[in-house]
Amino acid sequence: MIGAIAGDIIGSVYEFEPTKTKDFPLLHPLSTFTDDSVLTVAVAKAIMGDRDYGKSVWEVGRKYPDAGYGGMFAEWLESSDPQPYNSWGNGSAMRVSPVGFAFETVDTVLEQAARSAEISHNHPEGIKGAQATALSIFLARTTQDKDIIRAEITDRFGYDLDRTVDEIRPAYQFDVSCQGTVPEAIISFLESSSYEDAVRNAISLGGDADTLACITGGIAEAYYGPVPEAIHILVKAFLSEDLWTITQQFCYEFGLN
Repeated sequence: MIGAIAGDIIGSVYEFEPTKTKDFPLLHPLSTFTDDSVLTVAVAKAIMGDRDYGKSVWEVGRKYPDAGYGGMFAEWLESSDPQPYNSWGNGSAMRVSPVGFAFETVDTVLEQAARSAEISHNHPEGIKGAQATALSIFLARTTQDKDIIRAEITDRFGYDLDRTVDEIRPAYQFDVSCQGTVPEAIISFLESSSYEDAVRNAISLGGDADTLACITGGIAEAYYGPVPEAIHILVKAFLSEDLWTITQQFCYEFGLN
């Protein structure tokens, strides 16, 4: 979860100023947490509580109205009775990382990922993107085997994970869909040698950088272990006090550092 939030913060400055290189500073004067972090924390809060994802996402999200939500999701937050709107956007995948860390069976991970998605993103691709991300995290921490992750995600979801970052990068553009974000984020992890390398891969694609890095960062943390101390400190420094408190509680409850 820390890895997902850190990916969001690191990628935030490249969301609308894309880069096609891995050679960029991890910390930029304009770095910030965005809606990716806010909603990741909201999902974590729901898991530690009554697992009412809709209520938690609505309540936490409304505290941060300027976090950078997409137009349809902003309307969802403003509604007094928010309903799913058949979205296939990558918002369902960016917020799901706590599910992959919290639950202990494949079936439960898939079920809870779907539940966290369908409060807003109930299009099949929205649910699929959340499930693929959460399952990648679960498999990364339980199998420590990239070949298993590649095979399982390909077989279950039909994503093409046989491409490389170098092959994707030249033609890749800003894409807010799950189907155009989640496979690329997983590939960024699969081709990495460390947490930092994974995040750099994701951002260097030149797309929806904070969300790509958020998804990739969660998987990379699950595989490589706790993020480097400097990055952990960065997350604590950038998050608001209430978001950091929930993050700490989640990490403590589920044995994450």
